[in-house]
Amino acid sequence: MTRLNEYAQPIGPAIADCSPRPGPAAATLTGRYCRLEPLDAGLHATDLYAAYAAASDARHWTYLPIGPFDTLAQYQAHAEAAARSSDPLHFAVIDLASGKAVGTLALMRIDPANAVIEVGYVIFSPALQQSALSTEAQYLLMAYAFDALGYRRYEWKCDDLNLPSRRAAERLGFAYEGTFRQAVRYKGRSRDTAWYAIIDGQWPALKVAFDAWLAPSNFDGQGRQRQPLGAFRG
Repeated sequence: MTRLNEYAQPIGPAIADCSPRPGPAAATLTGRYCRLEPLDAGLHATDLYAAYAAASDARHWTYLPIGPFDTLAQYQAHAEAAARSSDPLHFAVIDLASGKAVGTLALMRIDPANAVIEVGYVIFSPALQQSALSTEAQYLLMAYAFDALGYRRYEWKCDDLNLPSRRAAERLGFAYEGTFRQAVRYKGRSRDTAWYAIIDGQWPALKVAFDAWLAPSNFDGQGRQRQPLGAFRG
């Protein structure tokens, strides 16, 4: 039911606690298949460059504002700058089986006053793509934002033409909210930006779905999923 103020104007729901949320810290988040660590160029850059170089071409850099990197030195310089940043706050994804860094992602556009945060700079190597590790990495960062920090809104934005990113957002439970036309200029071209989000009211059910999908019983001996994530989301 819509609330009305003293002037009979409709207004939004009341919020019991409007205090700012804490900003994310350089935390280590550990799951069953992977661990997220604060990006450290000295520890991670060599493994990350090798993991990215295993791709057959540079298509995974097309929709990113950075890259591709032709040499380890180029990537090392980028990683050093990224590691110094607090927004975006970059994390390395560590494969627990190998102990190697195989991708990165970041929390960004951090808005503690409104309890809004975005995941971005998702750069997953072939070793991570379409794997339990990639899903768990996203889940660990979501859980950190909602459960540990108490954020109300978790956003995903991408180039409107980036269909793999849009499909990934929808698979993970983000709701499409619209496209901002000519929102960004990058790499000499214009970008329409597709907006997606998960809000705190949706998170408890999504968390249950992630936990069920990530359970060892959902994977066969070759690591293939028995049921897709969507089956657990209902």
